[in-house]
Amino acid sequence: MRYELWLGLKYLFAKRQERFISVIALLSIGGVALGVAALLVVLAVMSGFDRDIKDRLVGTNAHLIVESPQGVREVSLLLRKLSAMPEVVGVSPFIMAQAIVRLPQRAFGVWVRGIDVERESRVNRLAEYLVLGSLPKQENEVVIGTELAALLERMPGSTIPLISPSDGKTREFLISGLFRSGMYEYDATLLAMRLDTAQQFFQLEGVVSGIGMKLARLERASEVAGQVEQNLGENYQVKTWMDLNPALFGALRVEKTVMFVILTLIVLVAALNIMAMLIMIVMEKTKDIGILRALGATRSSVARLFLAQGCAVGLLGISLGIISGLALANHLNSIVQWLERHFGISLFPPTIYYLDHIPTAISFSDIAAVVTATFLLTLLAGTYAAVRAAQLAPVDALRYE
Repeated sequence: MRYELWLGLKYLFAKRQERFISVIALLSIGGVALGVAALLVVLAVMSGFDRDIKDRLVGTNAHLIVESPQGVREVSLLLRKLSAMPEVVGVSPFIMAQAIVRLPQRAFGVWVRGIDVERESRVNRLAEYLVLGSLPKQENEVVIGTELAALLERMPGSTIPLISPSDGKTREFLISGLFRSGMYEYDATLLAMRLDTAQQFFQLEGVVSGIGMKLARLERASEVAGQVEQNLGENYQVKTWMDLNPALFGALRVEKTVMFVILTLIVLVAALNIMAMLIMIVMEKTKDIGILRALGATRSSVARLFLAQGCAVGLLGISLGIISGLALANHLNSIVQWLERHFGISLFPPTIYYLDHIPTAISFSDIAAVVTATFLLTLLAGTYAAVRAAQLAPVDALRYE
């Protein structure tokens, strides 16, 4: 062990004298640990929500969607061509259009999706989201979201009147099942019917809105989309699952960045405590610094001594923060349940968030970002005191001793 590190730790954790400095050191370590733990927990929760939303969006939509402004007509040929492409594990045609639900007291718009019932399970998890009934098998059947069913006060076996925008006629459909995707927008505004029924309802004989594609690896969606566009030509447009909700994912990225910056202020306060503590040590150890310089210690050696103290406090705080942060993130749901049970409050209502637990996802990149930012702040905090100590001349340090 270099003498700078040994002497720095000795100054930092004094046993008898300068007890006040040791207390400040412990508080600084606690402040760094608190900031790191808070950052890790918040980033884990936000990453968990991000992952959960992605899963639900992908579960309701295909990974890629091939569309054409005039509609897709050569459906069979296009299905064979897309199925033969590498990375593609499933394709399914669909129709997506709006219709009007007509009730005695009011009317409102809904999204109608025409699906190929046999192929639909190859591109999304709509069948897995069913909570009652089944997907539409007959021409006059539809499946609707649970929120829409609650709004209409309908259950499987009831009928729902739909007005087609193509001819303005009203047609009664039988509700065959209810689905719950966990995304309010879909559960409250989406209903699905057979593809041939949708073609008749919207007067789109032989035409579909697009073809959904499922990939073997979701992360390659953008790359495969470019390949599909090159193969199909300019008459077709390819959208990824991210293109369908750009505002949502943009907001999630901004929120995560803002929360990181805000919570870093906790670490900044701890870093200022480290700076104040090191300045106090420099003032208390002016005589010792003068003796070290007189014995031949260089300016850089003295600077390393106090930088070692700042780094030691930072690393101890980071280590404790990582341990406590990971523990809190892994047991967050148990802590929330304990708080709800003992205080009679609902911190995370399932009826609002559509989740029965708080999703958490611990990412190595998040941990690395937190550790790097925290260590840099503590390093900068120790730099001022180290430079000040290094600038002390031996004569000035010992003049009044």
